[in-house]
Amino acid sequence: MPLVELKHADIYQQDKLILSDVSFKIEPTEFVYLIGSTGSGKSSLLKVLYADLPLNKGLAEVVDYQLFDIKKSIIPFLRRKIGIVFQDFQLLTDRTVFDNLDFVLKATGWKNKKEISKRIEEMLVKVGMQDHINKMPYELSGGEKQRICIARALLNKPDLILADEPTGNLDPETTDSILNLIHDLCSSGCAVLMATHEHNLLNRFPSKVLKCEGGKLIEAEAN
Repeated sequence: MPLVELKHADIYQQDKLILSDVSFKIEPTEFVYLIGSTGSGKSSLLKVLYADLPLNKGLAEVVDYQLFDIKKSIIPFLRRKIGIVFQDFQLLTDRTVFDNLDFVLKATGWKNKKEISKRIEEMLVKVGMQDHINKMPYELSGGEKQRICIARALLNKPDLILADEPTGNLDPETTDSILNLIHDLCSSGCAVLMATHEHNLLNRFPSKVLKCEGGKLIEAEAN
């Protein structure tokens, strides 16, 4: 069963049609690039997948949830099965790394303090950031912040990671380390859809490619 399947879906930003007749699948543990120029619809498509934008036409099933006219009360349950990594990190600047991750777990229903601490420590070890647990975001480099964001995305053991330009603000060496980390997630059982404008990554880390172009989504062959 695909983790993500869209059939003849239209993607809108408010009343403007951005992508029409979108159909594609993402299988469990699959890594997929989403490419296209600025304004081509990459971010809008990702927002539909985690129900930040509504789907008003077509069919979409994401981690076993139907997105067409999804009820607001259901959206939090959908998002617990999806991890989201943003280009601009979106860390809470007034609290430590631990407290950033603690906030997410409590917001998604975790209550036991020992279980929360254990889960946070496990995820920081996974991304190599366990020594930064008590640091503030301003004390971290861009690459370190992105590793924290990946740890945050993994907290609830998601089936799917949606990454929106996760290397857009990073230098080439840091980009490679983050890409290696994200690719490793697939081998541990998580699918990834990663939007990027850095087409050189497709050659260095080959995988399946979806391209937003001219209001359509084109499925390209893997490099």
